[in-house]
Amino acid sequence: MSKRAVVLAGGKGTRLRPYTVVLPKPLMPIGDYPILEVIIRQLAYYQFDHVTLAVNHQADLIKTFFGNGEKWGIKIDYSLEHKPLSTMAPLKLIPDLPDNFLIMNGDVLTDLDFNSFMEAHILANNIFTIASSEREQKSEYGVLELNKVNRLVGFKEKPVLKYNVSMGVYAASKEILSYIPADEIYGFDHLMSDLINDNNFAAVMKQNCYWLDIGRPDDYMKAIKEFDLLKARFLR
Repeated sequence: MSKRAVVLAGGKGTRLRPYTVVLPKPLMPIGDYPILEVIIRQLAYYQFDHVTLAVNHQADLIKTFFGNGEKWGIKIDYSLEHKPLSTMAPLKLIPDLPDNFLIMNGDVLTDLDFNSFMEAHILANNIFTIASSEREQKSEYGVLELNKVNRLVGFKEKPVLKYNVSMGVYAASKEILSYIPADEIYGFDHLMSDLINDNNFAAVMKQNCYWLDIGRPDDYMKAIKEFDLLKARFLR
């Protein structure tokens, strides 16, 4: 059975400036490879046979590098945004999406098993499935706990908070296209709000895997340090 993925590769990478002044974010190097090539190689390994790159900023550079995907044994084509549309609206420009497909950001470094993730989504008959990771964030401040009359009843010195966050990897049913307006900015946040308001809830699958958001400077620096040591986890 054919497996399809849409990789969102149109962002300007403003958080990574000045690095992204010359290169688009998906071509930022991790070890010997651009991050988007790592993703393409992973998708090919998990037997995805058709990848659509949703491109906008410096699209010609991305097209020149990846071509038709023959080098990696995978079909690559392109969906060009003529203006920035955020994360979900570009899907409306792709006319031949199958009943279920993978969506992911083009700046994610992970060892997630994309095949198992897709299979679980299809088996559960979800409209939308979010891969999530747990992140810790240490407060820079001592946190005061007050009662109703502003008396101190507790104190935490720079507490560590834990969050479940989106990994930027999703599995979707074609049904979501009915929520997406044509030629308008429409992002992940808009889709989640619309699904919640419609009582058509997205599923969240917590993942215990390596994950970094290369669009964040701290994560990018960490990826550069760790990629060669952990290369066998990302490229097989």
